[in-house]
Amino acid sequence: MDNTGYTTLSRQSGLMREMQTVANNIANVSTTGYRAEGVVFSEFVKALAPGEPSLSMAHANVRAVDFSQAALKPTGGTFDFGIEGEGFFLLETPEGQMLTRAGSFTPNQEGELVAPDGARLLDGGGAPIFVPPDARSIALATDGTLSADGTPINQIGLFLPSDPTQLERRGGARFAGGGEPLPVENAVILQGFVEGSNVNAVNEIARMIEVQHAYELGQKFLDQEHERVRSVMQTLGK
Repeated sequence: MDNTGYTTLSRQSGLMREMQTVANNIANVSTTGYRAEGVVFSEFVKALAPGEPSLSMAHANVRAVDFSQAALKPTGGTFDFGIEGEGFFLLETPEGQMLTRAGSFTPNQEGELVAPDGARLLDGGGAPIFVPPDARSIALATDGTLSADGTPINQIGLFLPSDPTQLERRGGARFAGGGEPLPVENAVILQGFVEGSNVNAVNEIARMIEVQHAYELGQKFLDQEHERVRSVMQTLGK
């Protein structure tokens, strides 16, 4: 295969990865706290032999996560919390601490607030949040202070990654890595709300069509290039 073919194949590989990313966004358009993801293409230029033109290869090797605010949906749930503005909830999971915007929690048998899979919600100091089982009413102030029957019992922590470029997606709406979590000042948390997905379905479908069209053009070019090489070989073989 000549340089033209290798360059086109590198582009096709990147387009395939972008198509998978777009499809994953569309699949999570209704996932609570999900953050849309994109692919950033970079160009790798390599010098060839002296006197020959350089070779340019396209690589889709950078993920770009959209951290913009999504709509807050009212649920009325006592332990449904929606973040307004910056910040993530910090969860303790078997794989380590993770960040998420999905704010639907329930007390477990020990009275600790946990996510649906049992991951514990942590406070500003990184400790689990305990809710008295005999409390008649639970209220949350916008600064994250949790009260039981009018008495403050804890404060939900909101955090930001110290290095957002190192975040790795885990299980849809969660992120691992990103360095040491940094507390968010002036955090706003609303009780009885959950944040939806920030995926724009219309934009993603339009992007899917665009990527598919680009991939088909690349495949057509490869087919034509293959036919050209085959024709040359047949001519030379006569």
